[in-house]
Amino acid sequence: MTSLKPASGSEQQNHHPHTLSTLDFQGASSAAAANAMRTELNRLISQVKDENERKLFQNEMGNFFLLFNRWLADRSKGTKINWDKVNSPPEDQIVPYDSIPKVESSPHLNKLAVLKLNGGLGTTMGCVGPKSAIEVRDGMTFLDLSVRQIEYLNKAKNVNVPFILMNSFNTDDETKRIVQKYATHNIEILTFNQSRYPRVNKDSLLPTPRNPNGDIADWYPPGHGDLFDSLNNSGLLDQLIADGKEYVFVSNVDNLGATVDEGILNHMVESDAEFLMEVTDKTRADIKGGTLIDYEGSIRLLEIAQVPSEHVEDFKSIKKFKIFNTNNLWVNLKAIKRVVEDRELSLEVIVNNKTTDSGEKVIQLETAVGAGIKHFHNAHGVNVPRSRFLPVKSTSDLFLVTSDLYSLNHGELSINPKRMFNTVPLVKLGDHFKKVNNFLSRFNNPPHILELDHLTVTGDVSFGSDVVLKGTVIIVANAGSHIDIPSGSILENKVVSGNLHILDH
Repeated sequence: MTSLKPASGSEQQNHHPHTLSTLDFQGASSAAAANAMRTELNRLISQVKDENERKLFQNEMGNFFLLFNRWLADRSKGTKINWDKVNSPPEDQIVPYDSIPKVESSPHLNKLAVLKLNGGLGTTMGCVGPKSAIEVRDGMTFLDLSVRQIEYLNKAKNVNVPFILMNSFNTDDETKRIVQKYATHNIEILTFNQSRYPRVNKDSLLPTPRNPNGDIADWYPPGHGDLFDSLNNSGLLDQLIADGKEYVFVSNVDNLGATVDEGILNHMVESDAEFLMEVTDKTRADIKGGTLIDYEGSIRLLEIAQVPSEHVEDFKSIKKFKIFNTNNLWVNLKAIKRVVEDRELSLEVIVNNKTTDSGEKVIQLETAVGAGIKHFHNAHGVNVPRSRFLPVKSTSDLFLVTSDLYSLNHGELSINPKRMFNTVPLVKLGDHFKKVNNFLSRFNNPPHILELDHLTVTGDVSFGSDVVLKGTVIIVANAGSHIDIPSGSILENKVVSGNLHILDH
């Protein structure tokens, strides 16, 4: 039987694959669980017949086994964050964006690569395939907008900033098919896959897959914290460094505000920071977002999943934790190489409980890329304007980015200067709008919302053309009722009920 063991020098290819034979087990039950897991993983590895594929799979399962053992160790020791040691970060750890000099052009731009986290599907918005393929503005998808931004940057500044996509096994095939349409564009597109880890049965603590190429539902992508290892193992990290690239700007593919900011790039170089995290001021809508903290004198990312239940309300407090992580990250490529090669990475394990379609309770062990901040020299946060955090997680977000609240220029969305307020409206669309196709069918065209503060729509509601919404507007169609908002309607501080009776609000 093939088993995971230390690789020979030729097999390592400078990536130092993790092994299953040298780990210290914590406690009897943890040791038993680890040994059982190792046996099952080795059984899976032995089923891969192609030698090269087996080496890659062995390395991947080795990385998973390390993660599994770290979780077992944390669990057996009852390791929890000590809330008494959680403090707001000191002022010098969070640099105000306004204090960073604005520049027309950075001399370091040719040393930059842009990476989008592209592992997610569009299922929560009722779409099939990668979320990045959803149309979000003027017939263009998330990918189209990102490609247009980088292509324009390369042309305008006469540079070559490569565009990288970290795919998952869920999105890789379709994404590779989609990016072929950019073959004639002035942009270098590179892709690599994050890892594929086995789901773990919650009771037995054994992997759910019985063979390495079985049901896709038995596997999962282990969160974007996998970026460091996967970028290295793919060989792409070495390729970028060989090509003279020194920095990578990482962001979620659905964050339309995450554009290349040359001032932040200059600040990174001048401050000799290996890792920058863009944070922004927290609002009530962001109370679950991860935040930067000072923990025993070092900067750390704290996610809500790590917070003891008795302190969750403290974590949500805007008074104590005033900022949250946008997941826009600037990282030094050679520093990534160092922390991976030296095995310095020890990202906090996030346990994601799931129930399969068959009713089996499983766990997914995941990590967050922002948690890597503690491993990099001179790492700190930059408190950026809200405009750099424009995620599209739902059709309520889609409602905003398709409206006249934003204008589009070279793939970049910017707030309409006619908007009188710095904040964006709070929009809550009900279940009838949840899926993109349903959402699109309910608007003849996007309403005008430059003066909107708050919109709530529930029930079976449709909008005509050129509807104007101002102030606070609440539209409620009760069960069995249907509301048509006529074309040209102007609703300002109104409540619209099922019989279309309009009341002052």
